[in-house]
Amino acid sequence: MNGGPSGFNNAPVTRIFVIACALFTVFFGIQGRFNKLGLSYQDIFRNFRLWKLIVSVFAFSSAPELMFGLYLLYYFRVFERQIGSNKYSVFILFSVTFSLLFEVLTLALLKDPAMNLLTSGPYGLIFASFIPFYLDIPVSTRFHVFGVRFSDKTFIYLAGLQLFLSSWKRSILPGLCGILAGSLYRLNVFRIRKAKFPEYITSFFSRISWPSMGSSPAASTRNVVGGAPSYAGRQVERTYPSPVPTTIEPTEDSIAVLVSMGFDRNSARQALVHARNDINAATNILLEAQSH
Repeated sequence: MNGGPSGFNNAPVTRIFVIACALFTVFFGIQGRFNKLGLSYQDIFRNFRLWKLIVSVFAFSSAPELMFGLYLLYYFRVFERQIGSNKYSVFILFSVTFSLLFEVLTLALLKDPAMNLLTSGPYGLIFASFIPFYLDIPVSTRFHVFGVRFSDKTFIYLAGLQLFLSSWKRSILPGLCGILAGSLYRLNVFRIRKAKFPEYITSFFSRISWPSMGSSPAASTRNVVGGAPSYAGRQVERTYPSPVPTTIEPTEDSIAVLVSMGFDRNSARQALVHARNDINAATNILLEAQSH
């Protein structure tokens, strides 16, 4: 599964967050301050350094971590398209805040002033996103390489594992804190999953003009696959001719996969028809429709 249509269309909050991470990392890299990044017991409990707390949310500690981290952030934009920018902004704030609290608690328990125990970067958001990725994104393709079984989700897990182990203990602890924060969000503590920012706040991000990857902003008003229709509110409003001379009737298993993701059965069926029974393409059509 490729995370939906290419580019940051209908994912303005993710776009701003990715840009911020890239700029913070490049700035500290140019300044030669990578070795000063990371949180330690001394930074928090002896010489309180607020700038390190802020920077630790955005700046990665090395170029490889930046590469894998931005790739995962870019992929997980699918969740912003699925739940909307207002709720996704709450997810970001909740994940970042609680993962930082857990990191500070970890430093308080370890009490090691001699080293930077926790690496820098948005580990909280990235690894919190693996919770809905594991539970909500179905496997649509399976294949074997040299007898080893893989799926279309395997490469995302491998990228996450690389980031998780990139600095050993320094990266494992923030990763675990992110997973814990994502689990709390999933459990709906404080009814957080119903919270969302006001529309005027998140609409601010969509007004910021910045070059984005993939298709142009105008492409967001187009259909994802060929002449496929848009599905507003998960319901079909218009019927278009089939992209092939004869209609390919979707299988019940394919429809069941989309229904398990929360889509309306009728919309799922028609999306599969226009996607020629391709679950990935049909999912992209339905997610794109939800974002309008």
